[in-house]
Amino acid sequence: MSYILKGGEKMSINLGKVITAMVTPFNDQLGVDYVQAVKLAERLANEGTDTVLLSGTTGESPTLTTDEKLHLFEQVTKALKGKVPIMAGTGGNDTKSSIELSKEAEKLGVDCLLLVVPYYNKPTQESLYTHYKAIANSVSLPVLLYNVPSRTVTNLEPSTVARLSQIDNIIGVKEACGNMDQVSELKMLVPEDFKIYCGDDSLTLPMLSLGCHGVTSVAAHVVGKEIQEMITLFMEGKLSEARELHYKLLPVFKAMFITTSPAPVKAAVNMTGIDVGSLRLPLLEADSKEKQLVYERLKAFRDVNM
Repeated sequence: MSYILKGGEKMSINLGKVITAMVTPFNDQLGVDYVQAVKLAERLANEGTDTVLLSGTTGESPTLTTDEKLHLFEQVTKALKGKVPIMAGTGGNDTKSSIELSKEAEKLGVDCLLLVVPYYNKPTQESLYTHYKAIANSVSLPVLLYNVPSRTVTNLEPSTVARLSQIDNIIGVKEACGNMDQVSELKMLVPEDFKIYCGDDSLTLPMLSLGCHGVTSVAAHVVGKEIQEMITLFMEGKLSEARELHYKLLPVFKAMFITTSPAPVKAAVNMTGIDVGSLRLPLLEADSKEKQLVYERLKAFRDVNM
């Protein structure tokens, strides 16, 4: 799908309220299981997910090869074309490589790109602006920025996001800074049509109250319908009901991060009947106690099996 700008107008795409950062299924040899990936993506699309994100951090992107990422984009995009938008995680800590991957993803028909803050090399704010501008200018797709300083070390500051929001195809940000003051400042600085997605499941409701648009979720793998319901209740002004559902969901949100993600959510998806396998090193799968906790937290919402 191509997105053509008309007269400098801001690019737009309806990504909905719930973007699920999908895990990457692996087979017994830890190769990517593309059949299970399509199966999982189709289930997500039927259970509350508005947009499917492939090869994000939850998808173990640092351990996927470029060829694996591209084949994953290709297979899932073909299967879900016209059902829900497909977002491709094409960011990294090398601008040139990110540009090349973004261009290839665009050729395969993905609908949007997610670009994480470059990790390890600790760029300045001016470097971040130049990095993102270069990638955005290399494609005609909508771009979502991704700020997660707990993993990347560098914080994408609100003033930098505000500058980037002036670029036509940079349409929003996945904000996982965990700082509500920063989120408030960000909301005040960016245009009204610039979408801010919460990057932490447990902060979805607080960030909605600050005027944010939705959530890029891990827990939506298993409670996507309930997350959609919570957001809908909030948007309809049913604040007490939204808050009560938030409290009910909170134990599940916390269970998804009982150890390094995506170990808990992969365990959770396996319990719901889709085999997504284990994790690639340097990560290990959840241990027996962690899996038991995940199992107990999920029982209130759906049928699961250890």
